[in-house]
Amino acid sequence: MAAINLNTVRQTIEARLATELASSPAISVVFNNMPFDASAQDSFVQCTTSFGSGSYLASGVNVVVGLVTLDIFTDQGIGAGANYTIGKRIRDLYNKITVSDVIFDSPVGPEVLSQSPEGKFQTQIRITFEIYEDL
Repeated sequence: MAAINLNTVRQTIEARLATELASSPAISVVFNNMPFDASAQDSFVQCTTSFGSGSYLASGVNVVVGLVTLDIFTDQGIGAGANYTIGKRIRDLYNKITVSDVIFDSPVGPEVLSQSPEGKFQTQIRITFEIYEDL
C-alpha cells in the first residue's frame, strides 16, 4: 500500500453513495462545493467527507481517520418514515465494511436534527472510517 490519495478516498465514498441513491427510488445527492437548489427537491442527501488526524503505527504504517456526515432531508409534515427509509439504505451501504481499503465503522444515526431548513425534516448519519498507508 502506498501513500493515500485523499481524493481517491473521497471518490470511493461518494461514488458508492451516488450509485445507491440513483437506483429506484432515485434521491438527489449533494456533495461539497456543488451548486444545488434544495427548494426544487422533495428529498435529498447532503454528503460531507472530512479527514482527521493520523497516527503513526509500528513498521512504517500510518493510519488516517475520517468522518462521513450524511444529512437526509425529506418533506416536513409527513412523518419520519420516508427519512428513516433513506437512512436504512445508507446505513446498509457502509455498515462495518471495507471498500477499496477504506474501513468503515458502524454508522451512528439517523439522529433527528432540530435546526432543519424550512419545510424539511432532517436527520443525520455519521460514519467514521480509517485507511492505512505505508510510509
